[in-house]
Amino acid sequence: MPLDADGFPVTRTPAGVVRSASGARDLAVLDDRISGCYACPRLVAWREEVAKVKRASFRDEEYWGRPVPGLGPADARIAVVGLAPAAHGGNRTGRVFTGDRSGDWIFAALWRAGLANQPTSTHIGDGLELTGVRVAAAVRCAPPDNAPTPQERDTCNPWLARELALLPDLRVIVVLGGFGWTALWPVLAAAGHRIPRPRPAFGHGIEVQLEGARGPLTLLGSYHVSQQNTFTGRLTEPMLDAVLSRATELAGFPPRQ
Repeated sequence: MPLDADGFPVTRTPAGVVRSASGARDLAVLDDRISGCYACPRLVAWREEVAKVKRASFRDEEYWGRPVPGLGPADARIAVVGLAPAAHGGNRTGRVFTGDRSGDWIFAALWRAGLANQPTSTHIGDGLELTGVRVAAAVRCAPPDNAPTPQERDTCNPWLARELALLPDLRVIVVLGGFGWTALWPVLAAAGHRIPRPRPAFGHGIEVQLEGARGPLTLLGSYHVSQQNTFTGRLTEPMLDAVLSRATELAGFPPRQ
């Protein structure tokens, strides 16, 4: 597999994503392969343009400007799946949900739930560690207007499918927003889970129990931690905390004292 200038294995087509993802033997290999993906021309052009032009407040920083892998240990019992990296958040810092207001919300909530060692996530090397949870996005590149196309979503799906497959203890998936909810169903169907018909509609607090080859899996829906939701009060801290509390309960973690 050819390497790019930064040493990441290069993938350039949707078919290549399928092959590269399925052949990743562990999360470290998968993360490197995700970081070298160039399969969606529109997203590649946008992420690189943003990394070149930059936001004025970050003009002295070197942007990541490539796909953003997931974060968290291989023994995670909970996965949190969001939409996509922010142009000046994960696309800048190189870590999912890091460096923007959405990240401020989700990592503070994970800390309150006992799944993170600190409530902030500002940059790689800031000391953040997750316990029992893996955080990822349905689409790995920052999209224009925060809006990936269905084709981009489907091209990226094999990365998410392999990431979830590499979490052998996974019992709960917290899905942030309707986009991730839609993206997840074909991933779960391909993994052998029996999907309800009709598929349950997304909603905050929705809980769906699935059966599969590795045992039961529960999906929990939450409004996305976007500024549109948090600034307007559509999503509040107690609402997000309630979803994560239910996730830890279902995952078998002891209640916080």
